[in-house]
Amino acid sequence: MKFNPFEIKPLPLNKCFIPQKKLFPKSYDKVNTSPFTKVRIILMNGTEFENVFFMHNFQRHCTNNDIRRELALIRKQEQLQQKRIGLLKPIDESILETTISYEQLAIELTAILAQREPDYNVKRGLDFALLEDFDHLYRFSNLLDMEADKDAKTIVGGFTEIMPGRPTISEHRYPYDDVRAYTNYQKADPMTKLSTSIITAAEQQTMNYYMNVAPIYKTELGRKLFGEIGMIEEQHVTQYGSLMDANVTMLECLLMHEYVECYLYWSCAIDETDEYIKQIWEEHLQIEIAHLHKVAELLEKYEGKHYTRVIPNGEFPEPIRFGENKEYVRKVLESVNLTSFREEYIEVNHLPKNAEFFKYQDIINKTTANVPSHKVINMYINKNGEDYRYQDKPHPIRDLQDRTSDNTEVGR
Repeated sequence: MKFNPFEIKPLPLNKCFIPQKKLFPKSYDKVNTSPFTKVRIILMNGTEFENVFFMHNFQRHCTNNDIRRELALIRKQEQLQQKRIGLLKPIDESILETTISYEQLAIELTAILAQREPDYNVKRGLDFALLEDFDHLYRFSNLLDMEADKDAKTIVGGFTEIMPGRPTISEHRYPYDDVRAYTNYQKADPMTKLSTSIITAAEQQTMNYYMNVAPIYKTELGRKLFGEIGMIEEQHVTQYGSLMDANVTMLECLLMHEYVECYLYWSCAIDETDEYIKQIWEEHLQIEIAHLHKVAELLEKYEGKHYTRVIPNGEFPEPIRFGENKEYVRKVLESVNLTSFREEYIEVNHLPKNAEFFKYQDIINKTTANVPSHKVINMYINKNGEDYRYQDKPHPIRDLQDRTSDNTEVGR
């Protein structure tokens, strides 16, 4: 399945504005729509947000108004696409129901990318954070059942198991320990360059969502849980962002952003089962191809570089296809006791006793009972006798099999 966006004739940029009548699409049916359609919508919403924010940052560090005007034009079209995608979410879908799909995206996307990732350092980062998003799904699912009497299994469609990962209480790390070694894009596999960009945008979208909804959530317990997990998502953005190449110029980085968007819309269009939404992906792909060609022109005009200096072979790798990854996640759960120390990953019981991890834990989680992620599970167990889970078979980690108490020692 070959596709090279650099070989496609682009639309004129002024043909890429989305008119008002198309800006407000028909929302999906929250009950009958595929879980993977929902995660694709969240993924592309976050990808558009990332590029809009990046171009604002670019503008603030650029003195050339000709370049700034081109950025403004492309950015406006990206923003229109983002608005259109965001409005696919139905009015009757609650914040917490949407959150379950956010965490399903984090789990399934990370698992897909990790299984394809040739760079050992990047793969380890993906696997490490995967177990934390997996635990977040479990915490939010218990809150959903407790507050709204809704079964999260119906939202994830049975494709993703719901049980503890690395306990959220164990995920709070000293900030130094979330910074990784950056990737050299000149030597990196094309999939590695795509993966680091894709996962950074996706996790940033989750971080922003939790930061924004925490103050407006309807219950005090929910507000606190969003606040705590939002702290961890910020750590994930730090980790994934540090994996990206820090040596590229702003125009080179913008070219990579546009290439990533083209790749993702192409993947979504291939994988989509909803014909109405598939058409949106196809239309947005054509817009992004136009953006890609324009940025390639800017790179050559202002830096004297052909796009192949950044993307030697424009042909896409295999598309991202969403599906079940239960066995892979179960295998990764074997590393649940890992934490990180600077750029490395280490068993928590191998850390020196004076490690900053323990000092930070003592500050953030000094009174364990008050930690929101732990409190949610305790309250659910007190009410129902055991926690909420959806699992095909017993948890692969013995210490996390007990459903009548919340383990706060694993990974801590």
